[in-house]
Parts: sequence; C-alpha cells; structure tokens
Amino acid sequence: MPQLRKDPVVGRWVIIASDRKFRPSSFIVEESLEPEGQFCPFCPGNEEKTPPEIYAVRPDMSPSNSPGWTVRVVPNKYPALKIEGTLDKKGQGMYDLMNGIGAHEVVIESPEHSLQMEDFSLDHLGTIIRVYRDRCIDLKRDQRLRYLMLFKNFGKEAGASLVHSHTQIIATPVTPKRVKEELAGAKRYYEYKDRCVFCDMLDQEIEKKERVVAVNQGFIAMAPFASRFPFETWIMPIRHSPDFEALSESEEKQFAEIIHIVLKKLSLALTKPPYNFVLHSSPNRYFRPGHWETIEKDYHWHLEVIPRLTNAGGFEWGTGFYINPTSPEEAAEFLRSVTIE
Repeated sequence: MPQLRKDPVVGRWVIIASDRKFRPSSFIVEESLEPEGQFCPFCPGNEEKTPPEIYAVRPDMSPSNSPGWTVRVVPNKYPALKIEGTLDKKGQGMYDLMNGIGAHEVVIESPEHSLQMEDFSLDHLGTIIRVYRDRCIDLKRDQRLRYLMLFKNFGKEAGASLVHSHTQIIATPVTPKRVKEELAGAKRYYEYKDRCVFCDMLDQEIEKKERVVAVNQGFIAMAPFASRFPFETWIMPIRHSPDFEALSESEEKQFAEIIHIVLKKLSLALTKPPYNFVLHSSPNRYFRPGHWETIEKDYHWHLEVIPRLTNAGGFEWGTGFYINPTSPEEAAEFLRSVTIE
C-alpha cells in the first residue's frame, strides 16, 4: 500500500508508491552520446573561448588562461546574475524588485574531457572540493550576497548543456525560498527539542542502517526517509556544522571519498543516469546579525544528490506532493549491494 511520509525538516509530504512495481532495473537509462568532434570550450587549449579565469589550480605555475591547469574557475558566459552594479531595491506599486546582482561561476573540474566526477581519483576530488570551499569563502566576502548555491547538472535531462565535467556556483542577493524552509524547519525543531534535526536524523539512520548507502569516519550517505525521487541520496557530515566552508583538511578527503562512492554506485547501478546535486549550506550571516539566532546550533549543511529518473506531472506541480515509485529502503539496499572495484 502507498505511504504518505512527512519530511521532518520542512514538513513536506511525499507519496511512496512502491506498489507501482518500479524497481531499480526500471530506471536504467541509455547513455547519451556526445556528437563526435563537437567543439568543447572547457578543454585545454580553448581557454580563450571562456571568460578570463577567476581561479585555477596550476601545479606547473603556467600563466593564467593557458593550458597547464587541473581545475579552473571562470565566470559563466551566460550568467543568471551579474556581479557588477548595485541592488537598487525599489517598489512598483504593490510589487518589489531589484537589480539582478550576484555571481555565476563555472568550476571546470578537470582538463580530461571524457572523465566524469565518479572517474576522478580521490586526490583530485579533494582538490575540487578545496576549490569549492575557497570560492565560497571568497564570494561570502561580498556584502551584497546572501546565499551561495553550489550545484551540478549531469546529463541533458538534468539541464547540462556541455558534457565536460563541471559544477556551477550561483550567489544571490536573497536567500532562496527552498533554503528558507529548511532554515525555518530546523529552527522550529531546535526550539522544541533543543537539538539539531539533521543530527537526530543521521544518528537514527546510523543506528537503524536500513536507509544508509555508505558511511565513513566523517560522513554519511543515506536515502532520506521522505525521499522525493527514486534513489535520492543525501550526504551529511557526522560532525555538526552549519557551514560547508568550515571543512577541515581531513574532512575534505572524507567528503571526496563519500562523493566518489555515491556517484560510482549510482553510475554502476543505473548506467550513468542524469543527475543533479545541490549543496545546502547556511546563508551569509554578515547582513542580518541575529536574524537566525540559533543557526550555529540548529542547521547542518548537506549535499543532495538527485538522479533524474522520473518526471513531475500535473499532480506534483499542482499540489507540491512528490510521488516516488521506489522506497528509500529499497533504493539504499540496492545501492549498498553495488560493489565498487
């Protein structure tokens, strides 16, 4: 029988409709092939085809905007928001508006065109995570920016326009509604129980084990109890921390290891499915001191990995309910069984 499950953070309900008989094999997708010979602006030698780099890891100390990099960060050529200008908040009658001020950066993860994130070595993944961290620290210095969203689109169905492995960072002058819901839900839970809801979740999942995909010294990967999508997986630090950029050097390595495990298992189990991942961290608290008084204690940063295996329909858009045909327990059990060589 289908179940209604309530997300303990935002209070959103989802429908787990596993009686629809969708099983892991139902979601195996054909790999989308890139047209042979297609030009790639992210490959070494094509640096002039991107905006000038903001940041790069260059072991051989090669000059900027030339080959020799291992990770490269550039402004998005077609940015959603632009860094130049002022917010200029104003009203038009009952409506509020402001200029589209923010930042939109692309992290080109490797000079190797054919490799995806699950193919990288752990050392290289650790370098990428360090770049993420450094860019977040730098962008948070801008007093106009309130929130940073780090996200990855892999595959055409997930919104990727280029095959070459990359991640994007968008900094916004407002805190997104979805994140506000998490912040408010975490605060409500803390006010009621004097504990972090995310810490309670990971403690229970580690104890019960039925929805755990993988765990190491610093991180847990789990299928959330109220999973919205088949094989949705959250990665959380075991140490309570509201800020991604507070990662220690040892945690960078542990985070790299758990990301590698999760993406490799999804790739092997579902034949490289399209997916998105999004990093939820606390907002820039410089602007509104005291606005989130308990955020240091009640919020917990995490990475949400979402394979794109089903499409939202009219019911989902009209109600806000998600219908998930695969239970998180079944998804976690299946992913645990996948062996990584």
